[in-house]
Amino acid sequence: MDECMRCILLHPFTLMQNMHQMNLGHSNAMIISRPTFKGYVRMLSGYYLAARQIEFLVGGSFTSSLEDPLGIAQHHDAVSGTAKQHTTDDYSKRLALGASQVEKGVNTALACLTSSKGTCMSPAVKFSQCQLLNISYCPSTEEQISGGKGLVITAYNPLGWEHSDFIRVPVNDLHLVVKSSDGSFVDSQLVEVDNVTSNLRKLYVKAYLGINTDKPPKYWLVFQASVPPMGWNTYFVSKPKGAGSNRMGYVSTIASPSKDTVEVGPGSLKMTFSSASGQLTRMFNSITGVDLPIQQSFLWYGSNNGDGADSQASGAYIFRPDGSTPTVVSRSVPLKVIRGPLVDEVHQQFSPWIYQVTRLYKDKEHAEVEYTIGPIPVNDGIGKEVITRLTANMVTNHTFYTDSNGRDFLKRVRDYREDWDLQVTQPVAGNYYPVNLGMYVTDGKYELSVLVDRAVGASSIQDGQIEMMFHRRILHDDGRGVEEPLDETVCVDRKCDGLVARGTYYVNVNKLGHGAHWRRTQGQKVYSPFLLGFAHEDESSWKSYSVVKASMMNANYSLPDNVAIITLQSLDDGTALLRLAHLFQAAEDPQYSVMAKVELKKLFGKKTIKEWTETNLSANQKKAAMRKLKWRVVGDTESGPAPITGSPVDSQSLVVELGPMEIRTFLLKL
Repeated sequence: MDECMRCILLHPFTLMQNMHQMNLGHSNAMIISRPTFKGYVRMLSGYYLAARQIEFLVGGSFTSSLEDPLGIAQHHDAVSGTAKQHTTDDYSKRLALGASQVEKGVNTALACLTSSKGTCMSPAVKFSQCQLLNISYCPSTEEQISGGKGLVITAYNPLGWEHSDFIRVPVNDLHLVVKSSDGSFVDSQLVEVDNVTSNLRKLYVKAYLGINTDKPPKYWLVFQASVPPMGWNTYFVSKPKGAGSNRMGYVSTIASPSKDTVEVGPGSLKMTFSSASGQLTRMFNSITGVDLPIQQSFLWYGSNNGDGADSQASGAYIFRPDGSTPTVVSRSVPLKVIRGPLVDEVHQQFSPWIYQVTRLYKDKEHAEVEYTIGPIPVNDGIGKEVITRLTANMVTNHTFYTDSNGRDFLKRVRDYREDWDLQVTQPVAGNYYPVNLGMYVTDGKYELSVLVDRAVGASSIQDGQIEMMFHRRILHDDGRGVEEPLDETVCVDRKCDGLVARGTYYVNVNKLGHGAHWRRTQGQKVYSPFLLGFAHEDESSWKSYSVVKASMMNANYSLPDNVAIITLQSLDDGTALLRLAHLFQAAEDPQYSVMAKVELKKLFGKKTIKEWTETNLSANQKKAAMRKLKWRVVGDTESGPAPITGSPVDSQSLVVELGPMEIRTFLLKL
């Protein structure tokens, strides 16, 4: 009973009192409420994971100031979005203060880590970071680059595999070149910063930092970086020197639609948009041969205000639309297309309060979609719950798949529960599920997959559809304990307006049975992006005292694609906590749903493992001492093969085996 378990785990309000609401299926709004806070927690969780790795590599202790507020944020009324506004503000404040302290520690640790002297006594460089890159605020990169010192970007990769991805930083110079750590030029592209981002920057930098920023940066500098597993690489941005040195930099062009349709995408993945309506019509991949008619739109459900026969209103706990058909925001969308060799962008203004940018990068098998929603207008007296809907030409037989806690993908059947006879009274809310990693639909030919950057509520209300809720602004309390409407605002200079939510989701189309590898590996990249450090120095000076590229692992070693490091942390007693996780379910993928092997001796490069102990998941009991209870469930006739698990670790080879979905935990002395 997914709805019941979600409510029990997220909030202990009286179960029997609310059992009928759970059966109706609409007591699940906490999976949607406060999307910006959910995004902040997710972003800082990934940042914390990378910071702990860096802390492990250099020694010392500087991450506990973020560990505590992240732990507090897991309270059932915190990240769930069901706390009062002033309490949520306090959670956010604690997170911001903790992140600020960790940022200082990471800046110092990066200088130590990259020092060619191998010491932290007196690092020769001072790094800075930019936590507001999503709204184009980064003082380090916006500085005018002189002929002397250039911009140095060090990218740390917390993943166990080499990670190739695009870096975007705001700049003001038109003529710039990018060089990699080996001295070779790297293709780059300049994209103008759009007005929506500039306005967001001005408002929210003032709100967060109290700083007036009247001069936004002119461009995004975009280039592709490749970073070794659990290591770093350095890139140098400077003015061109000498003839021909600017040949690797390109300024984007704005294309005017001249045909009935506009095709975008610099690589094998293409998207087609209607010139007349501005709407998406098709996705096509020339390598896989997938060609899928697909539309995307924004809509909103009117929130139930509780004045009908059933007095239950929509609110922080309860998602209960008013029963009417959701309102389409716009059927005709102004379209702006920006083209370049690395990325094509499609900018769509769905309404004065919904803006979207779709990016197709070279060599990427997915589209990256950035949405900006808000302030949601409520002057008509109607609360609004905003969704995006992808509609593909697919027959999916009422079935879709959503992740469970970012791990297993579970089969969902619309208007159906395996455990009991469901009486459908809420056909929309009753089919909403929490999505932390992503969801997908399939037919006999294709898979349409979506990954998210934060927890959202999602469903497939009609065959071939993927529906995700990104923002809510509600004018009535649902009577479940918050005692205030879910009406988030931001106030600057005593002027308050509705909260703006900016986030990203990722769309992939693939042949049937071939989408799992993308969902699993790209999901890790979304959760653990590059950690970027910025400095100013000329290239030759930097290389004289810095290691510009390295990995903590042995040369040419990386984890297999089906394994991730989910914890690497120094503990107070001098040991290291290591957790390895198999990313695939049994039978999910013919190539990757198999036994995986990790060589611990190669995982830590020059460090030698002196002692090791395998423990339970919580690392508070030796695995050898565990005695699991074997449950016998009355009426359970389900039988099947036992899960595949890894063998005990050999003390000589130190090779760890992991079966599908297995997590193994170790305490190490190095």
